[in-house]
Amino acid sequence: MFYICRADGNFSKTCEYAMRSVFFIAHRTASGSRVGIKEISSGIDSPEHFLAKILQELSKKGIVQSAKGPNGGFYMDSSTLRRPLSDVVEAIDGNSLFTGCGLGLEHCSESNPCPLHHEFKTIRNKIQQMLQDTSIADFNEDLNLGITKLKK
Repeated sequence: MFYICRADGNFSKTCEYAMRSVFFIAHRTASGSRVGIKEISSGIDSPEHFLAKILQELSKKGIVQSAKGPNGGFYMDSSTLRRPLSDVVEAIDGNSLFTGCGLGLEHCSESNPCPLHHEFKTIRNKIQQMLQDTSIADFNEDLNLGITKLKK
């Protein structure tokens, strides 16, 4: 299983690569083409072997599609482009980013809150709402215009 999102609200490295690869695939396959693992790896500065495992999981969960053969590669269609970013996060890291404790405590809850519980819950809920309200396709225009980047 992949590394779980850290309780401090940041995405795991695996989750970061997953989101960047999904954006890259969506951007590069908007015209109906397919993109290979080497091009994705280079395009997002990710180790190829690590990325292959991530893309396999995303493909299994139906977030990206893949085709084998000489014209194969990864791609997205209109239905996968409409999926919310929260699907990518949950496919890789589960829902701990949306439910976890800000201090990483196992038994933090409304009835047994940690010192950060109420403030962290508010932030956590805003992140979840933003990821649910944002589709993968929402980033294509900014990528096409060069406003946003996928490399560090």
